[in-house]
Amino acid sequence: MTSKERAFLRAKASTEEAIFQIGKGGLNENMINSLSEALDKREIVKITVLRNCDGDQKELMGELCVALGAQPVCTIGNKIVLYRFSKELKEHLLGN
Repeated sequence: MTSKERAFLRAKASTEEAIFQIGKGGLNENMINSLSEALDKREIVKITVLRNCDGDQKELMGELCVALGAQPVCTIGNKIVLYRFSKELKEHLLGN
């Protein structure tokens, strides 16, 4: 991802509300599945990392990117922004 693409996505995410929270329990399979579904529908998601979370934002972002096949956009304060091109949109564009 180029810096211009990342800047565009960061600007787009700035107006979005965080739709997920990571707290004391950290990441789990159910959360990964829910995030994957959200990425399929939205392509970009903003996640809040609560203060009682044991993990660091950058570490969590790395784990999420690997688990979801997503691109990291940014971490700002206690927020993580991820992007993944929608599978549904890919299929529509390819005509499958």
